Amino acid sequence: MSTSGSAGPEVRVSTGRLRGRMEDGVAVFRGIPFGRPPVGDLRLAAPVPAEPWDGVREAVAFGAPPPQSRLLGTSGADGGDGDWLTVNVWSADLGAARLPVMVWIQGGGYMYGRSGDPLFDGRVLARDGVVLVTFNYRVSAEGFGHFHGAPANRGFLDQVAALRWVHDNIAAFGGDPGRVTVFGESAGAGSIAALMAMPAAAGLFRGAIAQSVPGVFFSAELAADLAVAVAGELGLPPVAGQLARLSPERLLDAGDAVADKMAGRSRWGRAAFVQMPFAPVVDGEVLPATPWQALSDGAAPGVELIAGHTRDEYRLFMAIKGELGQVTGEQADAALRELAPDPPAYRAAFPEADAELLYELVHSDWLFRMPSARLAEARGRHGRAYLYELTWPAPGMGGELLGACHGLGLPLTFGNLTAGAAGLLIGREPPAVAAELSARVRAAWVAFAAVGDPGWPAYEPRGGQSWIIGAEAGVAVYPEERSRGLWAGHAFEALPLQ
Repeated sequence: MSTSGSAGPEVRVSTGRLRGRMEDGVAVFRGIPFGRPPVGDLRLAAPVPAEPWDGVREAVAFGAPPPQSRLLGTSGADGGDGDWLTVNVWSADLGAARLPVMVWIQGGGYMYGRSGDPLFDGRVLARDGVVLVTFNYRVSAEGFGHFHGAPANRGFLDQVAALRWVHDNIAAFGGDPGRVTVFGESAGAGSIAALMAMPAAAGLFRGAIAQSVPGVFFSAELAADLAVAVAGELGLPPVAGQLARLSPERLLDAGDAVADKMAGRSRWGRAAFVQMPFAPVVDGEVLPATPWQALSDGAAPGVELIAGHTRDEYRLFMAIKGELGQVTGEQADAALRELAPDPPAYRAAFPEADAELLYELVHSDWLFRMPSARLAEARGRHGRAYLYELTWPAPGMGGELLGACHGLGLPLTFGNLTAGAAGLLIGREPPAVAAELSARVRAAWVAFAAVGDPGWPAYEPRGGQSWIIGAEAGVAVYPEERSRGLWAGHAFEALPLQ
């Protein structure tokens, strides 16, 4: 390791020497390959370790984002040389002896996501006392299309490969490979739940922080049927060898086309109702069981967990779809009929709720709130788990319209209160309480990564304590006991083909 001179800090990893740059007192290394580009003969295949290089590799720019859906206005496939599998590291002390390591896994519905998002800049967390790592993994059809001749859950296999790279190389950046905590939000949290159930990830991390865990996992039959539809958009069978000859753009567009056409396809059930063409596949090999079943059976021994959610998860999606203030009784009835474990019981449990609130609650509970709480319950049967709820309402977008919505924890987690989408949620001039809450959240996450204790009691079902992240954060009985009771008998199983 070297930090001298104006050329930037240098380290040696298993594949060669790297030169990064100093930013605000933090050594930053971007775009480090952990896998060979998954193109050509490696397209739609399991990741292969990166090849070594000669000399010193400049590590100052993020690698290209993986090909991803265009449905939310993203740029789709980047093209180029396919150098998507890259990792980024922030360290405030390259000479440190074994700092705790936090590895971020971004979300995006398993269809979007890139580590180069400015919201995920790691300088603030690194200065809080950890070595911070982010990385890219394949998404959409490239990462989760269930095609014949391709390994299942390639996006998760990329994640495992990145974690192996961290295990083998993080000491060069001052990190402790024995104190790795994975953390992520939305599909990133679903990824973490899956990693806890995957034999290939065993031993690669000791702590997990899962923020807004989605409950959507596919059976192999459902995933294969959706793959047939994706390939059918291209006039091809769902065979990896044939699909790999196409450009990433064409495969992406086929996945987006299926997403657009999913509504009303009864054979795809709840996946069609929420228009998700890709999700983790319980294939019996890469992912042997759903995370809830696996943790209940004792998977991931020794891995401690923080799981939690926001209070008003689904309001963000309602805003995106223009549904706020527009939900009809018929829409609420359809959502309860499709998603609720017992629609009449839902109405009885929330007698004060109008149609829009019922619509919001059942989506929030099925998609994120109850999967997160139940993951903590499952971990608690064989280990230690902590539960939280974020209740502070987002002040952006015209006041408190969004409530404590999905994604609000991201700027609080990273301390980047105006970067990227943070400005939409928090506003261009964040209130003082936002910085205070961010400091509390970061302190809890860093303490958990360092010593396994975030500062509030471990969760126990039925009246257990949880951390409430509001204007004044504190510990209280889990606020969503009504919902928890309604879902107590529901198993979050892999969605079937109907």
